[in-house]
Amino acid sequence: MDIKKKLKDSLGHPNSLTLFRVGAVPLLILLMLSPSKWSGFFAAIVFSVAAITDYFDGYVARRFGLVSSLGKIMDPLADKLLVSSAFIMLIPHGRVPAWLICVIIGRELAVTGLRNVLSAKGEDVSASMLGKWKTGFQISAIIPLLIHYQYLGIDFHTIGTVLLWAALVVTVWSGVDYFIRFRKFLTE
Repeated sequence: MDIKKKLKDSLGHPNSLTLFRVGAVPLLILLMLSPSKWSGFFAAIVFSVAAITDYFDGYVARRFGLVSSLGKIMDPLADKLLVSSAFIMLIPHGRVPAWLICVIIGRELAVTGLRNVLSAKGEDVSASMLGKWKTGFQISAIIPLLIHYQYLGIDFHTIGTVLLWAALVVTVWSGVDYFIRFRKFLTE
């Protein structure tokens, strides 16, 4: 039996990894209901493991020719669900400004809408390099913000806050770039 067939029949299929990311969201939310030091630490672990699957599902899909229409749609949605849920759960604990999260999630919804229009017109809706940077900065900000407390003298909240502001800049920049690149489809 070849590797491609084994992957298709196993939990190593890229869509299984995407579904794992979606399934991690309720656990992340439960952990973030408490502002305790340990719940934040474990939430950061759950979030990190789920975020890592974003890399591996794409790698496995491309490497073994398992790219699917479902995967192309579900992967970015799973990313947005995971990242948005984490950001939203940080708001009641006062770890992030609500307005800033509204801007980030608003950009995600706007670009998702644009991607749906482009997809319906048969256009490529793959993430740009700037979009990948955006996701990287968002994930990099969320992890220390979930940890929040000091460990080994490291102020994780300050690190997360600095990365959050960088994430905001790259998020807005990538959103504007997306709409500029595809503005011709908005006027048709």
